[in-house]
Formats: sequence, structure tokens, C-alpha cells
Amino acid sequence: MIFGDVLIDDAVDTILAHTTKISDTTIKKGQILTQQDVKLLKNHDISKITVARLEANDISEDRAALLIATALKTKLVEIGNAFTGRCNLIAQSKGLLVLDQSKLDQINLINEAITIATLNNNQMVNKGQLIATIKIIPFAVPNSILDNVIENIFNNEIISILPFQKKSFGLILTKLPNTKENILVKTRETTNTRIQHLGGEIILEIICNHEQQDVINSITRCESYGCDIILLLGASAVVDREDVLPSSLVKAGGNVDHFGMPVDPGNLLFFGTIQNIPVIGMPGCARSPKLNGFDWILWRLLANIKLDKKDVMLMGGGGLLKEISERGHLRNVEKAQNLNGNNYKITGILLAAGASRRMGSQNKLLSDLNGKTMIEVVATELVNSKLSNIIVVTGHESEEVKTALAGLDLNFIHNPQYKRGLSTSLKAALDIIPRNTDGIIVCLGDMPRIRSTHIDKLIDAFNPIEGNSICVPIHGRKRGNPILWSNEYLKQIQSINGDMGAKNILDQHIDQITEVPMDENAVLFDIDTPEHLHNYKESS
Repeated sequence: MIFGDVLIDDAVDTILAHTTKISDTTIKKGQILTQQDVKLLKNHDISKITVARLEANDISEDRAALLIATALKTKLVEIGNAFTGRCNLIAQSKGLLVLDQSKLDQINLINEAITIATLNNNQMVNKGQLIATIKIIPFAVPNSILDNVIENIFNNEIISILPFQKKSFGLILTKLPNTKENILVKTRETTNTRIQHLGGEIILEIICNHEQQDVINSITRCESYGCDIILLLGASAVVDREDVLPSSLVKAGGNVDHFGMPVDPGNLLFFGTIQNIPVIGMPGCARSPKLNGFDWILWRLLANIKLDKKDVMLMGGGGLLKEISERGHLRNVEKAQNLNGNNYKITGILLAAGASRRMGSQNKLLSDLNGKTMIEVVATELVNSKLSNIIVVTGHESEEVKTALAGLDLNFIHNPQYKRGLSTSLKAALDIIPRNTDGIIVCLGDMPRIRSTHIDKLIDAFNPIEGNSICVPIHGRKRGNPILWSNEYLKQIQSINGDMGAKNILDQHIDQITEVPMDENAVLFDIDTPEHLHNYKESS
């Protein structure tokens, strides 16, 4: 690849190195310059420009990223769209992410132009979660380097997902005379939640005295009951192999394979077997829903990985969990986490408050379009997209609009000040968006050609870390709607008054704008007049 300044007359079919704004037009970095682009640049007295030019043996960044992602793909891994030299790998199942770390390191050492970043090895992932990203650093790479990378990947499962299997559990809790009942209840609830979240089921719960014979009897009962895994949690912590719980396992006919692990919290865990049934002596910290060493062991068992003493003893790197914010609590995170591959939580704001003055007395949003109202057509597409949640702002004929949308998974906010302009509806919605929202897509209710695929393309392109914090759909060379905004711009959006849009905000942040090409003109099409509506119905 050749990179550097060229005379503007020599710039046709080259790749623009840096985003350039000219008047009302922005030419994004990475765009292949056309005759029209060059003419525009010349008309603004630009005589030189920095570009990249591919040579005969070069592979473009998107193509290279896609080829590497395809080579890395395994059974339960999905490939995202290649965009700006990046291609993501996404889990297709809840399970355990397993990496060949040495092979991954070997590939990343081949050449600086090609990078592969992943989540941690042996980490639990949810269906739809981003697990790896391939990023090509320059605009293109030589074919020889790409071939070397793919050759090193060939026939090696470098990145794979081991799906969690449905397992049945026996849970044994011991008690002392002073053990409070609420402690036992909370422990059972937390353990049930933890197991169910991973697809398992506790089929037998036993509470017994913290005495050896009672524990032996309980282990034997779980064994004969057909439990796939047996869990033990004592009223007091295990401090030695000869303590009540591990010694009971041995006297019941089982064995203790290992005691202790270099993970904190979770140090005082032991594991073994009885008649080939895994038995886990849970650490006291497992009473809490927070991430601890027991989770790491549980994930492996549910992924059908046999526990290995050496593997556990090597968990010290990254095993300090006590103070990290990522520990979190058990919760139903599936929908919010998995709707899009990059894990960003995007809220859709559907504006449905206007009075449609140019339509006369008719509320265009309630117009019939092949058996559905216009607002229902738009809202249905939003529901079918990767949006985490959707807020509908009502105003004019609000009850009729809500009735038209009955049955859809939507949140509503009424804007009593809708006559004062679009900005009041935006502010009403922004007042109730979830705190964990990473971005918003502002959708107009009078754009019935918008499809869920258009929304998903915007979400897939969204990556504030990479500088793609505003995603704008384009068709041809024209920008359209809806636009995806990172949450960092919400305060600026709230400052808009009247019926103004956000063009001024766009102009202030051109380097953060990612133009997302759309094949159809749906992003440019809205219905403002009876004539527009009539023509739409005629063409549908």
C-alpha cells in the first residue's frame, strides 16, 4: 500500500486518509474518492490531499478482517459485518469461551497490521455477546501477510464456545445449633438463582446437621437420587482436608481431588468425586450472588470440562476478584446484553406526538397502511430490531396512538407540550431513558419504509471507543434518519429548543460521525402531505 500526499488530480480511486469537511458535505476517512469528490475538493481550492492507494497484492481492510474472522469461526460462533477494518465474532450460545492462548499470541505476533482481541479464556458468555474483534490497523494488508495469518489459524480451534449442558444438582447445606433460618433460606435462593441462570436445576435440597454422619448420609442420598453434580456448603468454613465436609466425602466412598484455589473470594473450595459424580465443597462466599471462585468451577462443570487439579492451581493470574467492579450480582442480563454483538444498550425513541398540520384534519400516524396504522408499522420494526428498549412519545391524540400500539413491547411517555415543537418530545423521552443506556436512536413515526435491518446496521456500526459515536444513515450521498447518538451528546440534545433538529450538533462533531450506507431510500423517505400518503399507498 502506498500512503502519502498526492495532487488532487491524481486522487481518484484512492482512499481518503482523514475525514474532510467541505461546506455541508463531509467525506469520511476510508472512503474511496470519486470524480465527483475530487471535483468538489478542487472547487474549494484543495490542491493536495493525503490518501492511500492499494497495490496489486493488497487486500482491503474490511475484506482482510472478514477473511480472518471466517477462518476463526467455529460451530457456535457467528461473524458480524466487516466495517472500518473491524469484524466481530459473536457467541451463538450461552457457554464457556475457550481459547488456544499460545496460538492466539502467535498470530498477534505475525505483523502489526493485524490484531485479534478476545475476552478472557474460560469466561462465561451469553448468546449474542461479543467475544472477539479482528481489527486491521492500516487501510490494507499485503496478501502474503494475510495468507500467513490464515495458515496459522487453519485446522486450529483458537476461539470456541462450549455450550452449557443442562445438569441436575443436589444441594446439601449444613447447620449448627446457632445457625439462623434466614441464612439457610437466602443461601438456597442464591444458589438456585445461580444454577438456573446457567440452565441447570437443583432437584434435591437437603439441610442436615454439621456432623460427619449426617453429611455422609446426605451425600449417599444425593448419589442414589441421580444428581449429576453434588454441592456441599457448610455452616462453618472448611479449613483442612480432615474437616467435616471433605472427610465426610471420603468416608462416604468418594475422594477429595484438591483443596483450595488461588482465587479470592473462593480460596476455601474443594472438589472431588463419588462414583464419578463431581462433588464441590462450596466456599462461604458462594452465599453471595457476587462473582467468586465457585462460579469459575461451576462454568467448567456445566461445559463438560473435567476438573483438573493443575488447572485450578494455575487460576491465580486474574484470580483477585475481590475489588473488581465487573463482579456484579446475579441478574437476568440476557436481553440487554445480547441484543447486539457489541453489547451496547441502545434505546429507541419513537416520536409520535405531532399534530400533522400539513395533513389537514387527518392524523397521518393513524393512517391505514394495508391493515396497520402507520405508527404501528414503524413501531413493529423497532421492536424486531436490536434495540434494548423503546420509548414512544405521545401528544396529539395520544390515547388513539397508544391503542394502535397495544400489544407491542413499548414504554410510553406523554408530552403535554408537543405543540411547542419536536424538541419538547425529545426532552420528555430523555427524562426517562434507562441509566445504563449507551446511546439513543431517534425515530420519526412518519417513516413507514424504515425496517429493523436499517436500525441494526446503525447499531452494528456504533462504537464510541473507535470514534463512531454518531451513526448517520446515508443513501447515495444524502444523509437521512434515524440517527444513533452516543449518550455523551444527550445534554446537548436536551438544549435544543422549538422544532429544530440536531444539525448543529452534527456539525460540531464531524470526526465522530460514521456514515452507514443503506441500499434503499427508506432513510430519506417520510410522509408529510396527503399527496405523499396517496403516492406511498399507490406504490406499496
